[in-house]
Formats: sequence, C-alpha cells, structure tokens
Amino acid sequence: MELFSFLFSSPFGLLLTILIIIGVFKFVALVHHVYFYWRGKSVPYLPDSLRSFVMGWKAFLRQLSNVDHSSFLYNYFPDAKYYGTMEFATPAVLLRDPELIKEVLVKDFEIFHDHRSFVDESLDPLFSKNIFSLRGDRWREMRNTLSPSFTANKMKMMFDLVSKCSREFVDYLVDHPELCNAIETKQIFRRYTTDVIATTAFGISVNSMKDQNNEFYVRGIEMTKTFSGFLIMFKLMFMRVFPRFAKLLGMTGFASTSTAEFFKRIIKETIKIRDEQAITRPDMIHLLMQARDKQNGPNMTLDDIVSQAFIFFFAGFETSSTLMCFIAHELAINRDIQDRMWEEVQQHLAEDNEISYESLSKMTYMDMVINETLRKYPPVIFTDRLCIKNYELPPSQPDCKSVIVESGSIMVISVYGLHHDSKYFPDPDKFDPERFSEENKHNIVPYTYLPFGHGPRKCIGNRFALMETKILIAHLLQKFILKKTEKTVEPVVYDKRDFNPTPEGGFWIGLEKRET
Repeated sequence: MELFSFLFSSPFGLLLTILIIIGVFKFVALVHHVYFYWRGKSVPYLPDSLRSFVMGWKAFLRQLSNVDHSSFLYNYFPDAKYYGTMEFATPAVLLRDPELIKEVLVKDFEIFHDHRSFVDESLDPLFSKNIFSLRGDRWREMRNTLSPSFTANKMKMMFDLVSKCSREFVDYLVDHPELCNAIETKQIFRRYTTDVIATTAFGISVNSMKDQNNEFYVRGIEMTKTFSGFLIMFKLMFMRVFPRFAKLLGMTGFASTSTAEFFKRIIKETIKIRDEQAITRPDMIHLLMQARDKQNGPNMTLDDIVSQAFIFFFAGFETSSTLMCFIAHELAINRDIQDRMWEEVQQHLAEDNEISYESLSKMTYMDMVINETLRKYPPVIFTDRLCIKNYELPPSQPDCKSVIVESGSIMVISVYGLHHDSKYFPDPDKFDPERFSEENKHNIVPYTYLPFGHGPRKCIGNRFALMETKILIAHLLQKFILKKTEKTVEPVVYDKRDFNPTPEGGFWIGLEKRET
C-alpha cells in the first residue's frame, strides 16, 4: 500500500509510473512487431516456432556455432526462394534463390548498394569510415580511390614484397624443426599475414616469427578477441540498438582506444615521412595520399586514411589466415591432392628454383584447391545488403503472394548455406577440387558460389588475398610435407565460442621436411 501511495501521491512517483507504463507498452509493441510483422504478408517467416527462437538464443549465447546456425537458418524452409525474419527489431529477408540473389547483388544494385550498419560512427569512426561500412556516394568515391591498389599490375608490383615475407616465414620453420611435429597453423599464419600487410599497406618491415610480440601482431590478436565471447557480442548489440545511450556510457566499438591510437600514429608518421622526403611507394597509403591531394577529389581526412588501412589489415589478418589454415588442413588429410599440388609447383619453378608471378599464375590445380576450400569453408559465412526503397519480391512459394520489402529492411545471404546445398554442390561435405576444373566449373550455378560476394560491392581485396595465399602454399610445399597429427580434427567440429569458422581445439597439422 505504501508503494501504491507513493506512486500516485507525489509528482515524482506519478512521473515514474507513467514512464513504467510507457516502457511496458513499448516493449509489448516491440514484441508484437517482431513476432507478427511477417505473418500478414503471406510469406514463410521466423520466428514461427519455439525451435527457431531457441536456436537463435543458443547462437547468441555461444552454445551453437555460427556455421551450424547458418545451416539451420538456410535449411529451415528448404523449398522457399526466401523467407522473412527479424534482426532485433529490423525486418530481414533471407534469400535462397540464385536468381533473386543476382537481382539484389547486381541487377538492382542501386536499391541495394549498402551494407547494414553494425555500429554508430560516433562510437567507432575507425570501423565506420572504412570501405566496407561506407554508404552511397561516399562509398563510390572510396571504391574508385582504392580500386587501383588491386589491379593485376599492382599485384605484380607487390609480388616481391609478399614473396619475401613468405620465404622468411618458411625459412624460419626450416630452421626450427622442433616447432614442426605438431603446429597450430592459425597462430603462425596470422604472423605471416601480419608481415604481408605491414609491408604492403603500411610500408613497414616486420618479421613476426622472430619478433613474436611486435605491436602489429598484438593489435591483430586483440581485434580478433572482439568477436569472441557472449559479453562482447552483447556489447556490440547494445551499441547497435542504443547508440546514444552507449555513447553516454563511454562505450567504444570494435577497436579499443589504444588500438585506434596505434594505427593512427603509424599512419600519421608514415604520411609525414613520405611528404617530407617525397617517397613514392606502390601501396594503399600512397593512393590515399594522392586522393587527399587532388583538388577535385574526395575530402580525405587522416581518419579516412587510417580507417581504410585498418580494415585492410584486419581482413587480411583474420580471413586470409583462416583460408590458409583450411587449405593446410585439407592438404594434410588428403595426401593425393597435396602430392599433385607439389608436382605442379615443381613443374612451374623458374631455373633458379624460385617462384615468379608468372609461374604462380599458371598453377591451375592450386586455383582449384583454393576455390574448393573457399566453397567448403567460406571465411565469411553471411553477406548482406540494405534495402533503401520499397522493393517487390515474387512469391516465395507457389501458394504465396508477392511481397513488398520495405525500405530499411536487410537482405541476408547465407554463403555457407549455398556452398553446402547439395542441389548446387553434390556431396557438399566432400573436398573435391575437380568441381572447379575447366571441364566442370561451368556446371556451377551462377550466384551459388560467393566466397568474396558478388557485384560492384564484391570484396575489393580478393585478388590480393589469393596471391598471398598461393605464394605461401607454394613455398610451404617446396620445403615440407603436410601431415595429420593426433590433434587434427577431422571431420571438422566448429568451435561455438569463435565468431569465425574454427575447429574445436584449433588447426593442428605436422610438417615433415622434404628430402631434397
């Protein structure tokens, strides 16, 4: 009774009561919106059952791996071209039909040219200003600025820098055989990608195998931890849903303040030295500096330059190293495939026993193995596009009607789901490079193979990632035979705690020195 009297007898109590009532009504309205938004649109939808609700929370609480959750979502309505779902309170459409995927990624790109926003710019300018997160005209300006960094000519110019990193990496393993009996490849391949990006993007020479705790590597490890653990995921969700409140609480985004300051300091010092000494280097920093100096070019601030270099570092550090790990894993458990790759490498070596840019481009079987690895283990398991104006989708199923997708909705594509759909890739769990041979690759249905996305927003660095991967694998096969160990997980069971596709216990193989 005293509480009731307080709530209705004092101005403060009355205000508190009103706020509580408003909060309850808003919560009820939100729940109603989430659960009933798609019901009246004659389209299959989630959440439509307790099972889908439970699976979603299991993934959020890290009791279900992202890979397994992706498969669950893709296969929930196996006969539908798409279905409706919700991302928090935002309507989303999961696309399953290759023709619809083509329309969203290419044909109607002007309506779907942006990615969804993960974090407010005021909370994390380092992440929100990069080419992945930028939108509209600003994205086009940045894409046009960065595209020359990744042409075939630029790849050829950077080849020697990358090859040097690869040789130093493999030579270190040759000189330290005690490391090779059982080696966790994610740890060492991250060191290689650190060295590659430090030299090609930042103009700084690093040897992470010798200098185990160099700051580039330490910052990369710190960033990967951002995507692991329930508390981190809850923080990012909170910042996305309540950006103003998160700012009042002093929350930061994906990168810590110290990491952001590190990259900003490195870039600032690099730019200062190059300006003062008129240094020209064929890398990303040089192109961004040129864009900065153009009279009619895009307005390029230091934060813009830092943000592009940072995302290049993070993408190369994590996704490229993950690709290398899965290639090494499959070569270790498929000795016949490894032997054929080694023979191809030997066939295309130059007279001085070195690997050249031209010889690397002739290694077609290696291309097949890498493509099949990207199919079976896509480093990015989902991609998305933001709908910027109302858009009509055809009926999802024969008994359904067309549906209008409202502006602000998210179009989601399960890359992993497509790559493991037996309708497009028979026996999808089998590692079979022959799917990508000249005789067979025409059988792949367009827009079912999307390791780097597709269309104008396709990953800008895909050519670079493939080059650094091929160089490493070629050098590694020259010196070592890759073998299974007791710790090698096969078939792969995915770690529930890791945001990225990772086997439980890590990527373990053995390296046996080849007889020369």
